[in-house]
Amino acid sequence: MQHYLVTGGAGFIGSHLAVRLLRDRHRVRVLDDLSTGRRENLEAIAAAGAQDRFEWIEGDVRSSTTCLRACKGIDFVLHQAALASVPRSVEDPVGTTQVNVMGTLTVLEAARRCGVRRVVLASSSSVYGDTEVLPKSEDMEPRPLSPYACAKLAGETFARVFAVTLGLPTISLRYFNVFGPRQNPDSAYAAVVPRFARALLERRRPQVFGDGHQSRDFTFVDNVVQANLDACTRGEGRGEAINIACGERYSLMNLLDELASLTGQTPDPEMLPPRPGDVRHSQASIDRARRLLGFSVQTGFREGLERTVQYYRDAG
Repeated sequence: MQHYLVTGGAGFIGSHLAVRLLRDRHRVRVLDDLSTGRRENLEAIAAAGAQDRFEWIEGDVRSSTTCLRACKGIDFVLHQAALASVPRSVEDPVGTTQVNVMGTLTVLEAARRCGVRRVVLASSSSVYGDTEVLPKSEDMEPRPLSPYACAKLAGETFARVFAVTLGLPTISLRYFNVFGPRQNPDSAYAAVVPRFARALLERRRPQVFGDGHQSRDFTFVDNVVQANLDACTRGEGRGEAINIACGERYSLMNLLDELASLTGQTPDPEMLPPRPGDVRHSQASIDRARRLLGFSVQTGFREGLERTVQYYRDAG
């Protein structure tokens, strides 16, 4: 039994990680300040039925005292805490940078001082920018278009320096458009899958930014959870960046059609202007993930959408 710290564990991906770890009979400590995480996600973690193996710390990843407390006695840190939104970062570049860069640096230093065995960081496909070359592979030059993407790239750089120079093993996982149950559809910065699903279930017009033909490599959350667990013990841990995705791409209109089929609705989207900082097309090469982590896609696009729609239908 290992002891894991999940920063941002009250958030969408973090809560899925915490539940999986508890079900695998590990000890889990969650650090979250609830600025974007939700208490109902903590309830889902508690429902995993392992109160003796679960600890909750409410605090900010920018606090060195809090991070040192959180990292004490920890084997592996899964660093998910972030202000995770391109539009939010365009509106508030300073706030995004403070949390996503200084928070990451503070977690890394606390992990180093506490002798953590490895830190796995959540990075983002946004670091690639709007390159015309597809699929996007890790040896391509990053060209971020938003403050959020810049902050994620800076976090990767710090992680690599801590691994190579300061002796703390790290890996950065570049997530591609993660979706699934418990993703918040109500935020002004909500991702497209929960926004579309909730709108269709409530018989409202889904809002589409741009022409709808921009494409994404949509990745169900269970695939990301497995990649995080594998990254704790596989790979060299020398700060390498690894794409986590399905290696496929679908346009927003493809997505809307699939969700319409699952909800039994006929979509009538409200077309809105493109958002600053959004990339046109995104698709991952997952060769490195296969080679270094033994990664495979466990849940595909259609099955993931089915499970997500059912969650929002049950949630009312």
